[in-house]
Amino acid sequence: MSEPIPVAEALRRILAGLPGPVAAETVAIAEAAGRTLADDVQATRTQPPFPASAMDGYAVRAQDIATCPATLRIVGTSAAGHGFEGRLGAGEAVRIFTGAPVPEGADAILIQENADAEDGRVVAHESVAAGRFVRPSGLDFRQGDTLLRAGDTLDARRTALAAAAGHARLAVRRRPRVAILATGDELVAPGEPARWDQIVASNALAVAALAREAGAETMDLGIVGDTLEALEEALTRAVAARADILVTLGGASVGDHDLVQSALTRQGLELGFWRVALRPGKPLMHGRLGATTVIGLPGNPVSSIVCGLLFVVPAIRALLGDPRAGEDRSEPATLGHAMPANDGRQDYLRARLDTAPDRLPVVHPENRQDSSMLSVLGQAEALLIRAPHAPATPAGAPCLILRLDRRIL
Repeated sequence: MSEPIPVAEALRRILAGLPGPVAAETVAIAEAAGRTLADDVQATRTQPPFPASAMDGYAVRAQDIATCPATLRIVGTSAAGHGFEGRLGAGEAVRIFTGAPVPEGADAILIQENADAEDGRVVAHESVAAGRFVRPSGLDFRQGDTLLRAGDTLDARRTALAAAAGHARLAVRRRPRVAILATGDELVAPGEPARWDQIVASNALAVAALAREAGAETMDLGIVGDTLEALEEALTRAVAARADILVTLGGASVGDHDLVQSALTRQGLELGFWRVALRPGKPLMHGRLGATTVIGLPGNPVSSIVCGLLFVVPAIRALLGDPRAGEDRSEPATLGHAMPANDGRQDYLRARLDTAPDRLPVVHPENRQDSSMLSVLGQAEALLIRAPHAPATPAGAPCLILRLDRRIL
């Protein structure tokens, strides 16, 4: 039996085994939120396209109100979408509103709080410097500027930026197809009656949620009992659906009732590895079934969720062309209490955080770490990462955490 491989090596092999980013498709920008860009996005226009007022007031020549009070003649109005088309001359002002074009000849905005207007004239009570309250053309971006990169995910901010840059349609990666197969005679679907010796299946829902958050579309293959025939039928459906990734839940070990690996082998699985020096989640399997990447997660709920975060999510992001897919997302923290020496597996301990703006978070691992206990995971804020063979460590020592409340993208 081969030795378990390190977590970093397992992730490297999974990402290296992927065929490359999935194909691109073009969608309307109104449908693009949450999608991942296939191409860089350049500005098709300059923003703002003209010098614009940052305040309500009067467009003036700064030299005309260098000494106050000063009286100017109002020669027109400039509003958003209705700019003043003339040129401002000496001793003249144009009533202007926020966002409106600054007339040619004007170089500053006299804000309305510092002026009084009556009978076609405005009296300035405070001088302004040239350029004051004027947003120059191109302040935000210029035509041809690269604003977004391939691999960026279009959240609300980036979608707005692409729209402002003049794009009605965008090239995005299609959503990778992730098929999820839960296995085990002991499982029943939520809401279904359960015998005394059965439990409610929760892993598939959690992994599907992780996959969708990462940018995939999911296909539920249901709960399959512990027979080779049932497993092979479900695997055939996954391949027929052209799943990019098949995630199996449970049955990836080599016990008498752990049949997933056997069923996959009979279907032509090219096994990559099946054990990782990890806790929770040692019996993790990886391979290829034709064009489909197979990731077999452990059956314990916490193990499947932790392994989903560590391996399934980066695989989806890599298929989407995200250059940061394999990046280490851990961050520094401080131990809240002493920890004993670790064995040969990399630990991911459910933990609570004490945070303050002026220091690193202090991490407190939960006392109960059994991989079947979703209640502990549900209350946890982070996973404390402990390296294999880490020595006994005192409270206050530096450590690494993986936040559970931070978005994947």
